[in-house]
Amino acid sequence: MTLHASSGTAVMQAAREAAGNRKDRPKLLGVTVLTSFDAAYLARDWDVWHDRISRVALARLAKHAGLDGAVCSALEARAIRRACGPKFVILIPGVRPSRGAGEGPVADRHSVRSDSRRALIIWWFGRPITAAANPRAAAIAIVNEIASASHRSR
Repeated sequence: MTLHASSGTAVMQAAREAAGNRKDRPKLLGVTVLTSFDAAYLARDWDVWHDRISRVALARLAKHAGLDGAVCSALEARAIRRACGPKFVILIPGVRPSRGAGEGPVADRHSVRSDSRRALIIWWFGRPITAAANPRAAAIAIVNEIASASHRSR
């Protein structure tokens, strides 16, 4: 389950308490800054999003509140890993195949593999397939790329 880390410690702690302590409870992840925020939005509100509240600080806040991890950009993953430790789950949206097209901050699997290790939100099967001239060939290429990456990371 995701919630905005910017909602504050009290909200995140309440969510953590509500989730309980069962082994099969849902993982709770704090979203640092939405990757859908475009450059114009962030530039307009840069003083809030950069100077006052860093994305790493939001991840630390989520960890302090008892959340299991954070959803963040691949650009922040390394700093968040250093700040929050190896057991903190990092989910990275926007990971596409190397040849995939898309909008927003995107990182391929090579740039995030060493920083996340636990999980990735992989947008492999969206636009890179539906927008391809040959969707079947695009899907096969993606499956081969995933298999190749899995084999190399062992």
